[in-house]
Amino acid sequence: MNQRVKELRQALGLSGEKFAEPLGVQRNAISRIETGKNGLSEQMIKLICTTYNVNENWLRTGEGDMFNQTKNEFLSDVQKQFSLTEFQVNLVKTYLELSDTDKASIDKFITSCCQNPDNEKI
Repeated sequence: MNQRVKELRQALGLSGEKFAEPLGVQRNAISRIETGKNGLSEQMIKLICTTYNVNENWLRTGEGDMFNQTKNEFLSDVQKQFSLTEFQVNLVKTYLELSDTDKASIDKFITSCCQNPDNEKI
């Protein structure tokens, strides 16, 4: 895992100092991780993955892609897979960005639209 931290930092084109800064640690902490003198805590693993959009499985095992898919890449894949129009992609994106309360309201509305006059689901 230590070597993958170095590989990640280099892939990002960051010095140890620039890589460490958003993680709230000093450059020497990253250097000690990369050289194997220090291990990675669970908290640091999560922080690296969140901060740099890193695939946690890759960081832990070396398997899979280094980075997680971005939201735009994900939506682009969904658009291709289901032949969605730009309007439909924007509709999905907008829905996904709503609060849980707003999603529940829309879900309730759509459910009510899917019932026939006898109040049975279609």
